[in-house]
Amino acid sequence: MIYKSFSKRQLLALTWWNRPAFRDCDAIICDGAIRSGKTVCMVAGFFLWAMNTFDGESFAICGKTVASLRRNVIQRLQDWLGGIYQITEKRSDGKLIVSDGERTNSFFLFGGKDESSYTLIQGITLAGVLLDEVALMPRSFVEQACARCSVAGSKLWFNCNPSGPEHWFYKEWVLKAKEQNALRLRFTMADNAALDPAIAERYRRMYSGVFYRRYVLGEWCMAEGLVYEFDKQIHTVAELPEEMDRGGSWYLSADYGTLNPFSAGLWWVYNGRAIRVKEYYYSGRSNSLMKTDEEYYQELEKLAGDRDIRSVIVDPSAASFIATIRRHGRFSVRKARNDVLPGIRLTATLLKAGIIKISTSCEDAIREFGLYRWDERGEVDKPIKENDHAMDDIRYFCATVMRRDPIVRQMLGGLKDEDPEEG
Repeated sequence: MIYKSFSKRQLLALTWWNRPAFRDCDAIICDGAIRSGKTVCMVAGFFLWAMNTFDGESFAICGKTVASLRRNVIQRLQDWLGGIYQITEKRSDGKLIVSDGERTNSFFLFGGKDESSYTLIQGITLAGVLLDEVALMPRSFVEQACARCSVAGSKLWFNCNPSGPEHWFYKEWVLKAKEQNALRLRFTMADNAALDPAIAERYRRMYSGVFYRRYVLGEWCMAEGLVYEFDKQIHTVAELPEEMDRGGSWYLSADYGTLNPFSAGLWWVYNGRAIRVKEYYYSGRSNSLMKTDEEYYQELEKLAGDRDIRSVIVDPSAASFIATIRRHGRFSVRKARNDVLPGIRLTATLLKAGIIKISTSCEDAIREFGLYRWDERGEVDKPIKENDHAMDDIRYFCATVMRRDPIVRQMLGGLKDEDPEEG
């Protein structure tokens, strides 16, 4: 992506630290829509500030994981800043050495993926920290990173896509930006002059519901109501395509349950599209009779028929059932990616884009689409654990199979391996 011009917000993200009106701020917060150019401007601004202000100091750059940080930020630094600074990565030490010929500073890389991550950053003294996608990091990690910035003149740099209005970062930093002596900039896609209008429109088409409001409109909004905007007229098919007999790949997906329902789907994938052709759904509680792993395996056999199944995608916690499938030797088993929110967002995107369809014969999946709701209590986005068994096996399939389909990735502009979409 080549930037020929910057919006006022992008320029301010680049240069706020050197402007009389804002140079005394302790922090900057850039939030808002995806593909709005906030990441590149904030990262470039962070290095420009650090290299123009300090020499021989240490800084931190934080992402949800170091791997995602390298992919989304570090690998692009040469394009953004290679003509200005010499950048050397000391991978074994987890840091970058950056020099302009006169000044040299160290930039350490950290991942803040869970509550234990704060221990990784303890003890270091920093002149500044950049937290990329801060809304995905636990509060303990973020606060520890901020506490390490004890060098005189240090500043805090935050960017993120919005989450819910009860999120701690929204309540403690975004809403209290003035109290925190922070400059808050809210970005939209209109800020990114390098974004092709057709691509911007594609992103508007991709998202629905809460994800549209957050990632396209840039709102910190509640996840409420139904998880998926499912329309039987749009998302189901009554007649299966003739091509099904001539090509494509077959998969099974399964959410394991004993008393809770067991749900499995048979999928046909062809040319970047997928149809849930048939399903099996059984509730031990409703039928007052639990089935064994062996009995469920036999149901998978019936669901597969004589088709050549490429793999069975299974709930990764169903260890005994996975062992049963492997013991029979017919099917290859893959443990499903089970990151709930990224999986839901991806499934919603694939539905909206018409990439996945549900056969009208899959009555339990269609029923659950109409019942699966967000839990509107608390600050963490999560669906209610009811009417979610077909929803889980569909999510497993989307997150494990369709996410990696090259045609799908091309249609959606490149799907990232980890949450979230970059800013």
